[in-house]
Amino acid sequence: MKISPIQRIPTHIISGFLGAGKTTLLKSLLTQKPENEVWAVVMNEFGQIGVDQLLLVNEDGYAIRELLGGCLCCSSQLSMQVTLSRLLSDTKPHRIFIEPTGLGHPAQIIEQLTEPHWQTRLDVRSPVTVVDGSRLHESEWVQQNLYQDQLKAAQIIVVSHQDLMNEQDINSLELLKVEYQAYAQEWLMASQGNIQLQDIDFSFKGTQRKIQPLLSIQKTFASDQIVPEIKQLPYHYIETAQGYSVAGWKFSKRLQFHFYDVLDLLCEQQDWLRIKAIFYTDQGWKAFNFNPEQFNYQTTDESIDNRVEIIYRGERDWSEFEAQLLSYQISKS
Repeated sequence: MKISPIQRIPTHIISGFLGAGKTTLLKSLLTQKPENEVWAVVMNEFGQIGVDQLLLVNEDGYAIRELLGGCLCCSSQLSMQVTLSRLLSDTKPHRIFIEPTGLGHPAQIIEQLTEPHWQTRLDVRSPVTVVDGSRLHESEWVQQNLYQDQLKAAQIIVVSHQDLMNEQDINSLELLKVEYQAYAQEWLMASQGNIQLQDIDFSFKGTQRKIQPLLSIQKTFASDQIVPEIKQLPYHYIETAQGYSVAGWKFSKRLQFHFYDVLDLLCEQQDWLRIKAIFYTDQGWKAFNFNPEQFNYQTTDESIDNRVEIIYRGERDWSEFEAQLLSYQISKS
């Protein structure tokens, strides 16, 4: 007797900042369900009272589940594991859509769903992030760390509310595409959330990313030792995709740096495509946003950490840069 292999279920993650239009996009996609299939939706809301589920018609052929009171990538990880397991066994869906809260970090959800435990059950498709095109001109909106993290995690970015975009929004969109070109993304314009499933139904291609100790710490390892992957601060990471690389560092928010020394260090760098950073300095929290045409920096709200990212091509040794940056600390705590 020949046993057929288990069919992996296409699974879509649709993220986006608060009010970006995730549910509108989801409703449009659900209208494309073939009559002979069962589709499932897992919706995550940060509060304890579910609202989004009421916006979707729960008809035959749909299975809708909600996870309340937290983010799928943080406090609700176990709940998501249980919910997905029950969904697969009880409903046996042909396709799954997961909509995290607008306060969620989709990269962590993707990491969970691509673990060996799920790889034989789920076929994770290209992660989608929805952005509100009519708010691209609001610098305080697009410069939030969470907003940027959601963009980086996406392979497909759907721009909503295009009918409300002004000239400044359109120009900001073009700059945004250049800024995130290292992440090899597809950009789609949506009218009333109308996107065809075939436009987002591609296999997930994870960006190669190495999160390791700071370069100064790596030098303490013997040549035959494997440098471990870590997740706690501080750390250094390299991401590569489509011939581009992103070198990044993250430090505790408790560390404070000399503002003018950091500014000079960033300005001295050469042969880069983009530099973005946020630091707690002796002049307060400062955000830096450099492109080859202009060097911008401004006072900003307190961040969850100190961080810097540099987009470039080719190979580069960042040891000297890191050593200089560390020498500009005011506090060591």
